[in-house]
Amino acid sequence: MRVVVGVADMKASDKKDTELITYSLGSCIGIAVYDPYAKVGGLLHYMLPDSELDKNKALVKPFMFADTGVPRLFKETYKYGAKKQRMKIVLAGGAQILDQKGFFNIGKRNYMAVKKMFFRNNVFADYEAIGGNVNRTVIIKIDTGDIIIRTAGKEEKVA
Repeated sequence: MRVVVGVADMKASDKKDTELITYSLGSCIGIAVYDPYAKVGGLLHYMLPDSELDKNKALVKPFMFADTGVPRLFKETYKYGAKKQRMKIVLAGGAQILDQKGFFNIGKRNYMAVKKMFFRNNVFADYEAIGGNVNRTVIIKIDTGDIIIRTAGKEEKVA
């Protein structure tokens, strides 16, 4: 069963027949996590680095922001038995799509937000597909643990 993770959304699952997918990661960041022992995966698609930009929006849509979405992604997978130290972690996105001149640098700011959070919590990504000026799609297959990044029609199994 394919479960679509929309913009400013997150899903986690331990169901073998589930495939989590998020489309069109431009300046947004997609974080895919998978615990091969527990066979649990989660996928977050966040838009902005910091909920301080709009605290009211963060209350309604916590997955819109890195600082409120990332902790919830991990906590949700823990409910299914995942453990941080066993997780495969993939980051994708952070591109300059609509901001070709780099005026707002949303992609870079989004990436730096997650890297700071990971550093503070001793978390390391196993694979990163960050930057450039392309959209990316991320897929996690819960039964196998395959994490796939699709860019411009090409698929690459990265974890």
